[in-house]
Amino acid sequence: MSRYALLLAPSANRVYADQAGRLSLAELAAFSPVLSAPVADLEETTIGGVGYLTFTGELTPRDVAYLSNLSAGYALFERTADELLRPVTLEPLARYDSDLITIPKYAGKTNEQFTKMLLNLTVLASASAPRMLDGHLTVCDPLAGRGTTLNQALMYGYDALGVEIDGKDVEAYKLFLQTWLKRKRLKHTADLVPVRRQGRKAARRLEITMAASKEDHKAGDVQKLTVLNTDTTQLDGLLKNNVADILVADLPYGVAHGSYDDEGGMSRRPLDLLERAMPEWVRVLRKGGAVGLSWNTKVAKRELAEDILLANGLELVEHDNLSHRVDQGIERDVVVARKPG
Repeated sequence: MSRYALLLAPSANRVYADQAGRLSLAELAAFSPVLSAPVADLEETTIGGVGYLTFTGELTPRDVAYLSNLSAGYALFERTADELLRPVTLEPLARYDSDLITIPKYAGKTNEQFTKMLLNLTVLASASAPRMLDGHLTVCDPLAGRGTTLNQALMYGYDALGVEIDGKDVEAYKLFLQTWLKRKRLKHTADLVPVRRQGRKAARRLEITMAASKEDHKAGDVQKLTVLNTDTTQLDGLLKNNVADILVADLPYGVAHGSYDDEGGMSRRPLDLLERAMPEWVRVLRKGGAVGLSWNTKVAKRELAEDILLANGLELVEHDNLSHRVDQGIERDVVVARKPG
């Protein structure tokens, strides 16, 4: 049985970095079902004064390809009998340059490492887990903001589908992505058009088609990004059933974030939004698809979030404790569930 040490990446967010080891252990454990054999003896270890995750197992090249996508993974080593570290080449899913993820900076942006972890956990809980490395999945973020999750999905080579009620956020995301694609000289098309439902304007739709290279574009190997500028609780007639393999959402935190209630006022209660939106989100999700949600437990108890998922016919997926502090007013947790089928 071989021994391995995974070097953790530094994080610009010091609070998150202090908790990254524990969170990464839970994430690493979630990869076990898609590996050729489960890894064992998972623990946080300090080697030469630096934090690592250590584990035992026999990793095939495809196993290494999976683990290359750990959200906080920086470098992987095999530990020799005399305690030397032999580098193992990582091959992460990285269809585009990393600045697609790192350039956008704005108030309320979710930590990039956490965004990647939440997407990983959700993909691994779904029926699509064996295809994680092969592309052709569709990721939906029904609370898309300025596209952090959508960009991570694009980085993985997936199609992306977003819903965002704030028109300024949609326009800012369009401007960023178009500018980035032009600067990278990547073939693409981009349109922001009105959408009608029953003869009335019901939304705006941002549609972007892009390819990682001229050769991919010529071969028809393109990715599609769609963002609807509309209310995520009213998607009937705007999105077809069973169009997404994965649904990931970072719920309003109830501090600086909010959502609109039925009377058009601002609500800072994330479970109110979840209860109204979940029937629409489940309809959009394919059978065997998975939902991954994060939220502030200081304003919404975990048990109540789980009850809403169960009431909508989803099956909870168990993980180790993923609750962690974001700042003084936010304690963030994660719940993952799967749509039967």
